Amino acid sequence: MPGCFDCCFSFLNPEEPRACGLRHARAEIAQMIEKKNCNPIMVRLAWHDSGTYDQRIEKWPERGGANGGTWHKEQLDFGANAGLDKAQGFLKPIFEKYSHVGQADLIQMASALSVELAGGPRIDMKYGRWSVPDGDCCVKPDSREGFAGNAGLPDGAPPFGCGASTPAEHLRNVFGKKMGFTDQEVVALSGGHTIGRIWKERSGACPFGQGDANASKYTKSTCVVRRDGQSGVGMAGGGAWTKNWLSFDNTYFSQPKDENGWPLDKDLVWLPTDACLFTDPVFKKTAELYAKDQGAFFKDYAAAHKKLSELGSHFDPPNGLKLPPP
Repeated sequence: MPGCFDCCFSFLNPEEPRACGLRHARAEIAQMIEKKNCNPIMVRLAWHDSGTYDQRIEKWPERGGANGGTWHKEQLDFGANAGLDKAQGFLKPIFEKYSHVGQADLIQMASALSVELAGGPRIDMKYGRWSVPDGDCCVKPDSREGFAGNAGLPDGAPPFGCGASTPAEHLRNVFGKKMGFTDQEVVALSGGHTIGRIWKERSGACPFGQGDANASKYTKSTCVVRRDGQSGVGMAGGGAWTKNWLSFDNTYFSQPKDENGWPLDKDLVWLPTDACLFTDPVFKKTAELYAKDQGAFFKDYAAAHKKLSELGSHFDPPNGLKLPPP
């Protein structure tokens, strides 16, 4: 296999075994994503790993973030993480094969690849994250001051665990005050929903469930939603924010909406935290820009995704490991 020869001479570069493992893991993760069409759940796994980050807490791993906590039952069992055990199961065989690659890196790598393989921007990732060793080191669901449960992961609809009275206030509490994102970054990250799905069985915030009989118009097994026009949806069912929910583009922003920020297409799913992006005066300016300019969205999204993938991470070496393009 390419790169294995280099590993035989790892004494020349002590980081080479890790880089070799990362390269091979990347190739296998990409093949797995293309085969299983699991892009959305891979993005969600990484976001929920990073989303526990609290900038008000300095110590690692108590501050949370991209540290592999969602690999362990104690964090995987958060209510907001329902269904993510499936994503973990997809990655487990690769983790067991490449001992030099940690869970935190695998989780974030799979997310970035999921975006790129769906037609989105290439994200300038770095690796070498420390992974929490066990469930005792995971953040606790009620450990974030001012947030009720799920370590401050965002809610899609009220009542909001932070006590916010509006969806826009909730997004600013979670992504701004807790995690350190700007309003513009909040809107850019929300555009990741272009390859998202939600399920009645997991969140209860969607009328569409598992299987063709319970699927939406756009999530049946016969739908063609991949960017390359090939068939495949993974597990049929659930609801999607966009028609072509395995194609990463700016459709989330550009598809027609009413004056309250809700899509005119009633076969799509939408949450109050989506609608507020198109009605809040500050969020709306950025959302309108992305609706017109996909290039601007891709640029800003890639930067925000990179930032999210590094929140709370402790890197070894301190500047991380970079991989050349595949």
